[in-house]
Amino acid sequence: MERRRLLLSSSSVCAITITVQIMLLIIACTAETTPTRKLVEEASNSAKSSSAKPVQLTDEKNKVIIDNGLFQVTFQKPKGQIIGIQYNGVPNLLEAHNEEMNRGYWDVVWHEAGMNVTYDKVSGTNYTVISNEKDNVEISFSRTWTTSYHGKLAPLNTDIRYIVRSGISGFYAYGIMEREKEWPDVKMDQIRIVFKLAMDKFHYMAVTDDRQRVMPNAQDRATGKPLAFPEAVLLTNPENPKFKGQVDDKYQYSVEDKDNKLHGWISNDPAPVGFWMITPSDEFRMGGPNKQDLTSHVGPTCLNMFTSTHYAGIETNTSYQVGEPWKKVFGPVLVYLNSLSDKDAYAKLWADAKRQMLVEVGSWPYDFPKSKDFPKKAQRGTVSGQLLVEDTYLGSKKFLGKSAYVGLAPPGEKRSWQIDSKGYQFWTQADNEGKFVIKNVRPGKYSLYGWVPGFIGDFKYERDITITEGCNIKLSVIDYKPPRNGPTLWEIGYPDRTAGEYFIPDPYPNLMNPLYKNHPDKFRQYGLWKKYSDIYRDHDLVYTVGVSNHTRDWFFAHVTRDTGYGSYEATTWQVKFRLGKLSKGNYTLQLALASANRAEVQVRFNNENQFIRGNPNSYSHRTTTGLIGEDNAIARHGIHGLYRLYSFGIESWRLRQGNNTMYLTQTREISPFKGVMYDYIRLEGPAARS
Repeated sequence: MERRRLLLSSSSVCAITITVQIMLLIIACTAETTPTRKLVEEASNSAKSSSAKPVQLTDEKNKVIIDNGLFQVTFQKPKGQIIGIQYNGVPNLLEAHNEEMNRGYWDVVWHEAGMNVTYDKVSGTNYTVISNEKDNVEISFSRTWTTSYHGKLAPLNTDIRYIVRSGISGFYAYGIMEREKEWPDVKMDQIRIVFKLAMDKFHYMAVTDDRQRVMPNAQDRATGKPLAFPEAVLLTNPENPKFKGQVDDKYQYSVEDKDNKLHGWISNDPAPVGFWMITPSDEFRMGGPNKQDLTSHVGPTCLNMFTSTHYAGIETNTSYQVGEPWKKVFGPVLVYLNSLSDKDAYAKLWADAKRQMLVEVGSWPYDFPKSKDFPKKAQRGTVSGQLLVEDTYLGSKKFLGKSAYVGLAPPGEKRSWQIDSKGYQFWTQADNEGKFVIKNVRPGKYSLYGWVPGFIGDFKYERDITITEGCNIKLSVIDYKPPRNGPTLWEIGYPDRTAGEYFIPDPYPNLMNPLYKNHPDKFRQYGLWKKYSDIYRDHDLVYTVGVSNHTRDWFFAHVTRDTGYGSYEATTWQVKFRLGKLSKGNYTLQLALASANRAEVQVRFNNENQFIRGNPNSYSHRTTTGLIGEDNAIARHGIHGLYRLYSFGIESWRLRQGNNTMYLTQTREISPFKGVMYDYIRLEGPAARS
């Protein structure tokens, strides 16, 4: 009944969706009279178009300068690195002590077979003025790959472009990357934009409404104590004494892509200035709406992560083979600048940046980029429909697909969108009735995928969908039948692809990030996996169906136990339950995982042979996931990584009338980070006979 109530209580989600849609409509209606959002004195509005100055392009020997009267940005020529951003009386918002190649740049993490992983800071060899108009300047820094670069640079043609518009307090960036089909095999695990901001100015970081704080600095990390996971540092001798004893880790500030539309930094010297990264669309990102990735972190550094293996691992589809041509446009994204004369301006600058973010989202797809590879609104298509869920064991009527995630992604198997980084993806969330509209889809061939909170599994539409210019495809009602073989006998958790509903312990007092004290995202505290060994020092978790409560009695991560001697041991959890008279036929164990990192879950019932440490094949009636995963969500403070679902058939002779025990053993034991996070577990009885 608890799960049904949750399914029927998504009105708040719908209300938020409607509110955002209304805000976007208001902004869209006023966009022509409010072309900029440069904040002044009392956070009042932007400059009117009549007062906006023309954009000026100055082309010098080794650099290019663009100025629109609100700010000035300087690029290396022909490499294209951003070496200076002048704004509001500050000569350079970037770290001027860094080398020019290490201030504002794009990079690609890549390697060929047998090579070490290499960072390619993308540098152009050709500089081109694409457009030089009074209200819009677009420039390009491109590089054509040849075999002379083999082993030195990522085998890519790159075209990095920047746009400055009249009246806009910031600049747009986008990149076009392309591979020819005869080029060598390569893995490209990460593509991103990086900005290194002035260290003496930017100290306040904002990622979401409730994830904002004054940050330690890079030197604080350098003098700190590295912890068990490389990126995590205990601050032992910080410049600001209040940071002493805190943990800093860039992964504590990760965000799901669907929510990662705005983040940045605020300087208070000489006057409050905001530096913001605005991403109006996820179409060029990878892994779907729930993929987590980095935002901003100590440096001060501001990122835009287009692709990465973070929270996904080596299963991510980042390999490119000989004979496989590829081309993709990343962006445009907006680097937005705002300012105030108030000393206490953090909230107002953040609020203004959020307003600008809504302007950008409402303006997508932009009509001003000049590349023919970026289709305008009229060149794109729309897909709409309604999703219903049919589960006859829960009721004879179909359920509305409330808040379902529905998306178009490259054709593939169910859940293939989770690991795809090569194509474009277009996602939305259905309304209270399961109705959805996917707008502004690039022309191409896609599969329609999705999943519904409250139900296990994934759906994939019966046929692929081809988007053509200006099309408006209205699908018939889609019926999703989630995996099920029989009635529910018992269940643990709620199927939402995270482990957030389970017991998350309080952090160690000497390993805290104060931002997450009494915070909904307390799972982002460092070292919570170690708490299992403290709580279950001499025995493992035992959960009794009908007595235990998963929010209190089910640890959020099934990890190894620290023996205290520099080694770790496998752990076996027990689920105790009662059954009435056994039915003929197979039972089914539905095991949904929210994360896995070099782990294996083996399942046994009752008196089947026990697991013997050091011998993963130690019992005969073995039900196993096999070795799975490398998403590292446990160590990187994510409450989920890649989703997996296993439907295990359980022969009736393995169970008994009366008391039963199911044993879940995580067998891989060489590290504290080997483990899984469960999403949801359900035991089903045999199918009813007609």
